[in-house]
Amino acid sequence: MHLNTVCIVFCYLDPILIGSFALSPAQVFYYLGELNDSLSYALGAGSLFDVSEDSDYVHTLLAKAIDEYASLRSKAAESSDEAKKVDPRLEAIVERMLNKCIVDGKYQQAMGIAIECRRLDKLEEAITKSDNVHGTLSYCINVSHSFVNLREYRREVLRLLVKVYQKLPSPDYLSICQCLMFLDEPEGVASILEKLLRSENKDDALLAFQIAFDLVENEHQAFLLSVRDRLPAPKAHPTESEQPKSSEADSAQNENSAPEDVQMTEESSRETEPSAVVKSQEADPSEVSYAERLTKIKGILSGETSIKLTLQFLYSHNKSDLLILKTIKQSVEMRNSVCHSATIYANAIMHAGTTVDTFLRENLDWLSRATNWAKFSATAGLGVIHRGHLQQGRSLMAPYLPQGGAGGGGSPYSEGGALYALGLIHANHGEGIKQFLRDSLRSTNVEVIQHGACLGLGLAALGTADEDIYDDIKSVLYTDSAVAGEAAGVSMGLLMVGTASEKASEMLAYAHETQHEKIIRGLALGIALTVYGREEEADTLIEQMTRDQDPILRYGGMYALALAYSGTANNKAIRQLLHFAVSDVSDDVRRTAVLALGFVLYSEPEQTPRIVSLLSESYNPHVRYGAALAVGISCAGTGLSEAISLLEPLTLDVVDFVRQGALIAMAMVMVQISEASDSRVGTFRRQLEKIILDKHEDTMSKMGAILASGILDAGGRNVTIRLLSKTKHDKITAVVGLAVFSQFWYWYPLIYFVSLAFSPTAFIGLNYDLKVPRFEFLSHAKPSLFEYPKPTTVPTTTSAVKLPTAVLSTSVKAKARAKKDAEQKANAEKAAGADSSSAGTNTGKGKSSVDKDGDSMQVDSTPPEKKSEPEPSFEILTNPARVVPAQEKFIKFLEESRYVPVKLAPSGFVLLRDLRPTEPEVLSLTDTPSSTASPAGGSAAAQQGSASAMAVDEEPQPPQPFEFTS
Repeated sequence: MHLNTVCIVFCYLDPILIGSFALSPAQVFYYLGELNDSLSYALGAGSLFDVSEDSDYVHTLLAKAIDEYASLRSKAAESSDEAKKVDPRLEAIVERMLNKCIVDGKYQQAMGIAIECRRLDKLEEAITKSDNVHGTLSYCINVSHSFVNLREYRREVLRLLVKVYQKLPSPDYLSICQCLMFLDEPEGVASILEKLLRSENKDDALLAFQIAFDLVENEHQAFLLSVRDRLPAPKAHPTESEQPKSSEADSAQNENSAPEDVQMTEESSRETEPSAVVKSQEADPSEVSYAERLTKIKGILSGETSIKLTLQFLYSHNKSDLLILKTIKQSVEMRNSVCHSATIYANAIMHAGTTVDTFLRENLDWLSRATNWAKFSATAGLGVIHRGHLQQGRSLMAPYLPQGGAGGGGSPYSEGGALYALGLIHANHGEGIKQFLRDSLRSTNVEVIQHGACLGLGLAALGTADEDIYDDIKSVLYTDSAVAGEAAGVSMGLLMVGTASEKASEMLAYAHETQHEKIIRGLALGIALTVYGREEEADTLIEQMTRDQDPILRYGGMYALALAYSGTANNKAIRQLLHFAVSDVSDDVRRTAVLALGFVLYSEPEQTPRIVSLLSESYNPHVRYGAALAVGISCAGTGLSEAISLLEPLTLDVVDFVRQGALIAMAMVMVQISEASDSRVGTFRRQLEKIILDKHEDTMSKMGAILASGILDAGGRNVTIRLLSKTKHDKITAVVGLAVFSQFWYWYPLIYFVSLAFSPTAFIGLNYDLKVPRFEFLSHAKPSLFEYPKPTTVPTTTSAVKLPTAVLSTSVKAKARAKKDAEQKANAEKAAGADSSSAGTNTGKGKSSVDKDGDSMQVDSTPPEKKSEPEPSFEILTNPARVVPAQEKFIKFLEESRYVPVKLAPSGFVLLRDLRPTEPEVLSLTDTPSSTASPAGGSAAAQQGSASAMAVDEEPQPPQPFEFTS
């Protein structure tokens, strides 16, 4: 109290005296722990408070000042009453700190403070004055994604970064386009791509193709199509006055026509544009070049090019082990329909995208025992196997599709499954199939077919927010059929994913009206999907759902929280989920609240095991199951040691469905991790085999083991589960796929959604013509660390059976001879004074055991020599090559190589600059496997691929004849 009185007296003194006297009480209050009073007096000291002083006192007060200022700025931004709120003395001290950081060259520190304090002017100054502007900008992008919690403010930061990027003498167009995608500004991306495509420099066109591939990796179908449609058509030379008018009319027609018509006109224009320009007598060469490049980039943006190349890679590198499936099939009892279906799911996942359906064709009788919904799932599985076969998807599924007329005579289950399969084949790339699926949906009243058509349509039109399709699905929902309505609810969410439209309230109202639990479940998930990635914008809807009396809608509220804040690691969302995980009265809601943590935290996977470790030991099995899947989702494909350690005890849990969840989660974490890099992978494989072969094992955990076997070897052992692209953008399809997959516990056909999260572990280098040239690059690590798992072999149990030992007269003689030899050896050693060299030169029958070993080494010297050779510390890979995520940091490009990447990337699609364009090129990949439908649903491609797929199941060749000489 006396201290304050003294300070009031000083107010009448000289301002400099005031400042110097204010510092003393500031320090006193600091040591008393009264930081607010201390800061108040430090502010009164003005410029006399030295921000450069290196002491705990100054550091603490500066941190306090920055926190206070950041808090006031945030509140001011929300209430838009900035002038009244912030003390100018506080602002001055923060500005001094920022200026000091910039002068001292501590640019990252300055940027951090500027972002936290919402001082975008200082952020721009720190970036432009830094010694490495490009590096500083990329650091700033990472900071904005990791630490800026509010979506709207993050967008402001990114807009500023785009502005700074564009001012640079050599703009980084790759980063600019990624920022524009975050900001959802397709016009900006289209104008950059057009500028690069029209450039005379071939390298600029390569850069445009690289940007397009990077954007495609983020899987935002609506955005990509919007960019594609905004790319202007090539200008034909105005030789006739009508020519420009007609092209304008065409573009106007394209804008007003239905999406399918747009696609048809675009496809025809793709074929006609370049030739039309060439035919023109006075065609501008630059326009001819632009037309050619435009055709290529439209193919990339529509996803066709990347899908075709991925399909070729997965087909040519398929390493599926059919013996594993054969073992599962033989061990599963036919009466157990759950395990029968699980085997079909595992086969589809194991061969996802490879087009190899050998297992199905070889087991048609076994497959035909599937009835009703199992038949639906078996047919839909073909969609996973042939995923990406856009050109021939419909002809592949033709034998099963509804044949028009009244019912078509086929099984409604296989017809519904076929429509679902078409959606899986065209997932997120459904321009060519949407209309067929809509017609199929309209022309049937059979709820099973409607179910398949709704799921297929939702997948094909993912995130496009097409109003006409929405109305078609809504009319199915309003029939109030439980089976069709459930799929309709999920489908509406898939269609409207991330739009946060008013449709969500419409869906919520119907969920309150209907009496069908299935429909409420479908709608609960559908509503959650609509707020995907909307963060604080979704808070009102989340609050509404999480306070609902119906536990199923609260369950949906958990998914809404998970998807709205997916990949943000937002503290507020984590706190809310943890609160529900321990307080809700419904087990369903508690399990989902824990599981949802996996979606919020997948950008920081190492945090998840720590956060859910206590929950994984909960007395409640539902919470333990949720903890297992949360770790599986957020740590998928990482092989994180902490994640495996947490899941190991759960795979031996006393409750069967917890074991099931833990086995599936473990497979998700271990996908593409080799036994050499973590020995627990081999242990887990053997554990799965043991569970599958154990006749007394519970059906639930056996099903989990079968699915885990499929996920572990997914996509012919050439895919991983990735929820973030290399540019740290959410992969929308992957996140949505896992969110729907996690509903499989009540509806098994949704298991196939896991295939949406599969990402090929491939490096595919492309030249200017988007072909795959053959060239070599280096993996600077031991080959065994990242090799394929060794193929399984048929156990030879017959030779291992122990029989009673028969004692023969010859064996008695042999024993006597051995005893005599031993005595002679002992005498010889004694005579030679135990001299080892004499033992080496001894040629009699009494040779030493060392000598015998020496002989055998000489006779059969090659295998031991091979073993003794040290493993090389590197490996030469040939484009296209399998590169698993853990291997990416070891990838190097050879200095003398003919090809140089446009962007240094260790995996994915990489455009290559040809340094020797005059030399002939050698290409690697062949064309896409051609498929023709067969009555059994098999394909010619699969028959061709069956040789490679079945290689592991063939009998080994007998050895060559030889004569034995003693």
